[in-house]
Amino acid sequence: MAAISAPRGTRDILPEESWKWSYIVQTAGETMKNFGFSEIHLPIFEHTELFSRGVGETTDIVEKEMYTFEDRGGRSITLRPEATAGVMRAAIENNLCVQGASAKLWNWGPMFRHERPQKGRYRQFYQIDAECLGISNAMADVEIISLSIEIFRRLGLKNLEVVINSVGCEKCRPVYRQKLIEYFETRKQDLCETCLARLDRNPLRILDCKKEVCGQIADGAPDIFDSLCDECREHFAEVRAGLERLGFAYTLNKRLVRGLDYYTKTAYEILSGDLGAQNAVAGGGRYDNLSSAVGGNKIPGVGFACGLDRIMLVMEEQGCSFGKMPETEVYVAALDDSARGAAQILTHELRKNKISATSDTSGKSFKAQMKNAGSCKFACIIGADELANDTVAVKNLRDSSQVSVPMNDAVSYIQKNLN
Repeated sequence: MAAISAPRGTRDILPEESWKWSYIVQTAGETMKNFGFSEIHLPIFEHTELFSRGVGETTDIVEKEMYTFEDRGGRSITLRPEATAGVMRAAIENNLCVQGASAKLWNWGPMFRHERPQKGRYRQFYQIDAECLGISNAMADVEIISLSIEIFRRLGLKNLEVVINSVGCEKCRPVYRQKLIEYFETRKQDLCETCLARLDRNPLRILDCKKEVCGQIADGAPDIFDSLCDECREHFAEVRAGLERLGFAYTLNKRLVRGLDYYTKTAYEILSGDLGAQNAVAGGGRYDNLSSAVGGNKIPGVGFACGLDRIMLVMEEQGCSFGKMPETEVYVAALDDSARGAAQILTHELRKNKISATSDTSGKSFKAQMKNAGSCKFACIIGADELANDTVAVKNLRDSSQVSVPMNDAVSYIQKNLN
């Protein structure tokens, strides 16, 4: 019988890599805390309607990429393809933004999309997500962009580019939509099949097509800036002014529309020069109509998400530090079977005092134990003499020096000499 392997598009995050993930999440979490964001944990699956109504029925995610199934009660359930809709659902359900209140929330975890697996893109992938709910002011947009930039600054990433655009709102987008239809109708014979299908349903998505021919055609499309209403034009000007006030360089890109229908006004991405074609490490924007789309009262929102796989790739490519790999500090070795009980007790006491310690639990010989201790800073050795004298031999495995320490003082001795 053949061994079972992981499903295509998934992978195991093994110990030699998982500590790097922890470093990224910890750095992001500390940054979120500095910006006043609180952590929220969401279900991994939601009712399918949340995404079809929130993300948009004409998006690639809803049309082609969601993992949807019927549960035993006959309900349509979907593994979450993104987090923003879930955060908004939680805010509505738990009354987080009633009577003008705002909420700044972040989360991280696995998302699921049925895409063609490639480097940095998996069917089960991991994202860090931040959402600011209940604030319509453009300064919230600037803070979200600033937050994502600060996370990457603390991680040591370089060669990044901030790209921004406005995608208008329900008042001015229909005007721009009609201009796009009229423009693309004149070039429809050159569009790919996907873009042809988008022409009547969602022409803004043609601007986001990655195929070369469609991209060249989209480059000649009308600018949205000529179609923006006064409110959207003023909002975008305030976003730009805020970024400039904080000293952030950015690029305008009229083709940046993001892949989700809930975006209004600001859309942005942070791009890396080290990832090739799939070069976005973070993206987000404003979504003032998402709450009403999923059945709640109007709650303005702005946020972003960044993929851990992409961040890992860029950090490794750029030689960024992931901090220090966790290691076991003390190995407690028993010279013979009579000392195993005492070794177990000492190991327990070290751990109770927050010292990383391990000891043999499989009956290995002393020689084999010391071989396993090689990566530790100290070895605490207990044999017949130590048992008789109530002591422990503490060996510094860095310089091979060794001292005898009273058993009651072993923990404090280790604590004083670890650093």
